[in-house]
Amino acid sequence: MPRILFATIGGLLGFALYVVAILALADALYPLHWALQGLFFLAAGTLWVFPAKWLLFWAARYRPGRASRK
Repeated sequence: MPRILFATIGGLLGFALYVVAILALADALYPLHWALQGLFFLAAGTLWVFPAKWLLFWAARYRPGRASRK
């Protein structure tokens, strides 16, 4: 399976699992003050970027034997 296809499928599945986990945690945090909920959603909305960045760089990594991209 090509690396980009694997990264696409893995990224979509991973993001879907992340959303489900965040929503489950959000239900548990519902009774808390609105400011704490806001901080939680700010963090949750930002933290998905780091694994996504790693996955994108991994999928686009230069492979020997191919023409260089400029």
